[in-house]
Amino acid sequence: MHGEYKVPGGKLVVVDFEVEDGAIANFHLAGDFFLEPDSALLDINAAVNGLSESTDASGIAAAVRAALPEGAQLLGFTPEAVGTAVRRALVTAPGWKDFTWEVVHDGAVSPRMNLALDEVLTGRVGDGRRQPTLRIWEWNESAVVIGSFQSLRNEVDPEGAARHAFDVVRRISGGGAMMMGAGQIITYSLYVPAELVSGMTFADSYAFLDDWVLQGLRALGIEATYQPLNDIASPKGKIGGAAQKRLANGGVLHHATLSYDMDGQMMTEVLRIGREKLSDKGTTSAAKRVDPLRSQTGMSRDDIITALISTFTSLTGAKQGHITEDEYAEAEALVESKFSTEAWLKRVP
Repeated sequence: MHGEYKVPGGKLVVVDFEVEDGAIANFHLAGDFFLEPDSALLDINAAVNGLSESTDASGIAAAVRAALPEGAQLLGFTPEAVGTAVRRALVTAPGWKDFTWEVVHDGAVSPRMNLALDEVLTGRVGDGRRQPTLRIWEWNESAVVIGSFQSLRNEVDPEGAARHAFDVVRRISGGGAMMMGAGQIITYSLYVPAELVSGMTFADSYAFLDDWVLQGLRALGIEATYQPLNDIASPKGKIGGAAQKRLANGGVLHHATLSYDMDGQMMTEVLRIGREKLSDKGTTSAAKRVDPLRSQTGMSRDDIITALISTFTSLTGAKQGHITEDEYAEAEALVESKFSTEAWLKRVP
């Protein structure tokens, strides 16, 4: 068995081993990470040898952590990364370049249409009717997009939303509300098969699927980092956040919103951002929570999008694609039957 896992923002972890009578044998860890003392490598190998092939990633990580000598230093990787690499080897998980990718950046559609397209395209990737895809959103009206499980009345101030001409819609993924103001944010969706994240914990998959955008932001001079569970940040503050939805047919939706030029005061008037929400962010001002990309790069929104697409293309070999007419038609029907209905919007009052 051979497995590899690139730690987001870290190093490559490589594992080679055999499975004998249901147990891991002849295990060897390698990679471009740093580890002190040198002898800890043998301790890690010994800890994994003999584990059942059914041991999950957290169980493998616990065994590795328990075997490390006191004061051991792991730089660029973690015991959890070892566990992920082993699980990916056992399920022969593919990597980014094992798929044929498309990048879609089509014209603006309504926020509801963007949400419907997310569901349609995720489903089509899951059942094999579409190649894995990165889609950059464009929209023709402002909206607040709340998470699948958020309470409408707790998250949105209806008077503030109406005053600033923000519609309110609900997406299929969890997570928090996002404000889609004209020219204020950059939102992208990844539609991937479950095989790409097989062997990973749910939390690890967030970091894995956001790693490409971290590389793209760093190429623009932003010291972007991943903050568990789903935030993208820099030393100057939060940049954005991600959310996921997994369909029964194996399609995985991972989408993220990055702030380009957010109006913090407007956000406090449209969203009901309480003290509890801010308590773990190290600030008492909602206006300071999201640090805009414009101030850190001096670049236009379009130029940043072009640069991010270039990064993704260089990492995956993706080709330009478009939404098909039948995909648009399926999404339009879903807008009518689901995303524009009061039943969906108020399913969590």
